[in-house]
Amino acid sequence: MRIGVVKEAAAGETRVAATPATVRQLQGLGYDVTVEPGAGERSSFTDAAYAEAGAEVGEALGADIVFGVNALTADQLDELNKGATVVGILGPRTNPELVEDLASRPITALSLDAAPRISRAQSLDVLSSMANIAGYRAVVEAAHEFGRFFTGQVTAAGKVPPAKVLVCGAGVAGLAAIGTAVSLGAVVRATDPRPEVADQVKSLGGEYLSIEDPDAEVSATGYAKEMGDDYKAREAQLYADQTQDVDIIITTALIPGRPAPRLITADMVATMRSGSVIVDMAASNGGNVEGSVAGEVVTTDGGVTIIGYTDLAGRLPAQASQLYGTNLVNLMKLLTPGKDGQLTLDEDDVVQRSILVARDGESRWPPPPVEVSAAPAPAKEAPPPEPEPEKQPLTPGRRLAGVLGAAVVLFVLLAFSPEALTVHLTVFALAIVIGYYVIRNVHHALHTPLMSVTNAISGIIVVGALLQIGQHDTVITGISFAAILLASINVFGGFAVTRRMLSMFTRS
Repeated sequence: MRIGVVKEAAAGETRVAATPATVRQLQGLGYDVTVEPGAGERSSFTDAAYAEAGAEVGEALGADIVFGVNALTADQLDELNKGATVVGILGPRTNPELVEDLASRPITALSLDAAPRISRAQSLDVLSSMANIAGYRAVVEAAHEFGRFFTGQVTAAGKVPPAKVLVCGAGVAGLAAIGTAVSLGAVVRATDPRPEVADQVKSLGGEYLSIEDPDAEVSATGYAKEMGDDYKAREAQLYADQTQDVDIIITTALIPGRPAPRLITADMVATMRSGSVIVDMAASNGGNVEGSVAGEVVTTDGGVTIIGYTDLAGRLPAQASQLYGTNLVNLMKLLTPGKDGQLTLDEDDVVQRSILVARDGESRWPPPPVEVSAAPAPAKEAPPPEPEPEKQPLTPGRRLAGVLGAAVVLFVLLAFSPEALTVHLTVFALAIVIGYYVIRNVHHALHTPLMSVTNAISGIIVVGALLQIGQHDTVITGISFAAILLASINVFGGFAVTRRMLSMFTRS
């Protein structure tokens, strides 16, 4: 079968559905690839590069499988062959007219942005791929408009404080924005109604601003849900306080299939300092910020710049095309189990069924719900364990009895031992007592290095065993050899452990 890669018809679209690198991967699955002339020009991929990768440069709409970034126009759909399969970011949740049009044609349509958020579908999750790029680019655009340092500086001309950044929403885009802003030296704060993202924010160097609310719970889908009125009131107060303090705000809040929630009001924007910047990444869905305009940059009367770009991922076209092309390759691996260039669509597979919009002139949208729980399933209640009997501490009487018993055993041994062994037994007993009280009073943090170094005392055993190994007695020789071997391992192992521990505190 042949895959056709079309040139995007949407105005301002810079991405392409395949790169020379992904063309080779598609050919490895047994497909022939045709790329429409000029399809990769805006992503810096020339027709010659595609030809060198093994693709044919020519008419793409006549292929068996047609790749695009956005939904094809009506004119492009008219040129498709009967039974063709079209793949792209179709947006079926928000574009019912397109779904109806696709279902009326004798074609099959797959929408990559409808992939379920489950582990098996991560490699073809185009929303995450593009959101990651968009979050990074949002910080770059904010830095360009901000016109000042992100990081704090101490110069001969004075001290420059670091920029303060607030990220609203800690999904894929939000986390990418947090990581980028932190790497530039900014002080970053983040909010999100999902409490489980707090550790992710902190791991990137940001500060998680929690909104205490009894309705907050671990997300069961991986997406934030719409919260109640009480939470929204607390959230509004938090944003009202933060807008007066921060220099840059990046909003990423989206609810699948619904307009973007309004987070920042015009009154909040008015309290920001002149020169502040807001990037509304949800501008195409209605916007999180009052006053943002999709695709445009607006400056308020108070000097606050609101960026409403809807093509943030497309502003890094080569990178975005490569990631999107890789998502498509992973999809084709799923649809081509035999690697024989034959597309096999299995509607019993939950991933394939989720992205299927229309098949051979019949609508398949919406798909059945998918269990995409991001939270661990509640464990079955186990019977309470039986309480273990508490260990009773030794009473002074028992402790004294133990000591006296040990003393009696020692005296018996001394009484019946040869004179040469008496001194050794006495030293052994005293060593046990002294060692117990010395080690017992050492702080736990010092036990490992202390024991590692004191293992060198085993060297005494090595010396003693060497003196005995030359005896003309097989038993003594065997015991001496075992003593030398074990004591040597103890000595070298102790110093090896100590050296490894000390290297952890050494600057590389």
